[in-house]
Amino acid sequence: MIIRETCVAIWDALHAAVMAQPHKEQWKKIADVFQQTCQFPNCAGAINGKHILIKKPVRSSSQYYNYKKYFSFVLLSMCDANYSFRYIDVGSYGSRSDSAVFAHSDFGQMLQNKALDLPEHTALPGTTSPAMPFVFVGDEAFALGENLMRPYSSRGLSLARRVFNYRLTRARRVVECAFGILANKWRFLHTPIHLKLETAISAVKAACVLHNFVRARDGYNFEDSLTHSLHSHRPSVVRGHRQGAAVREQFTAYFMSPHGALPWQLEAI
Repeated sequence: MIIRETCVAIWDALHAAVMAQPHKEQWKKIADVFQQTCQFPNCAGAINGKHILIKKPVRSSSQYYNYKKYFSFVLLSMCDANYSFRYIDVGSYGSRSDSAVFAHSDFGQMLQNKALDLPEHTALPGTTSPAMPFVFVGDEAFALGENLMRPYSSRGLSLARRVFNYRLTRARRVVECAFGILANKWRFLHTPIHLKLETAISAVKAACVLHNFVRARDGYNFEDSLTHSLHSHRPSVVRGHRQGAAVREQFTAYFMSPHGALPWQLEAI
């Protein structure tokens, strides 16, 4: 009871202060940092999901039993380029895919309904047109959309598409680093959590807001992010969106242009 009440109190005290939903000007600042550190313009965040290992919940049937054959719930997060969690969804069934968790989350619904207060479309650096939307980056588990970029399928890719995948991966890896920092700072995430399900969810939420609090206070140490024991979701096949495909093609062309290319990108792919 003490653990649960403490974790709930930590979440209630810190959530609004360290994980408030960004407004339009804050989204622009987040995108500026992504451009400076990851060289991916108009990027508002990186999205991914991780399995949190737990003991079998009471009367859970197989809902929390995932494809890796252990019990878990999902931590879905969206991070900025400073490795801070800007949004989390905690507690979905471990048997669910990232795309399903995202689609049913508050954040996914707000993105779909254009309710995130994202900035207006803006031309990419060094260009005057076309005006491009602000986007989030994810892996193959997420559906392509106007504001959500995912890699191209790895089969028979052109050079330009391989470059796009490399550039997207550079931006997307910040969420992996954030998970690494989280798990290495709050060590209970390295092993199955032996708490009641509701308490385990509260503990993970408390760890995420404490992560942001410590991150803002102490800064970032790269070595903290190199390893973690959180398990990724298995990518599932999801169909893309025609408008999203057009946006992705624009980014692909930009990353091969004189304004958008990086000197080392061809050697890196």
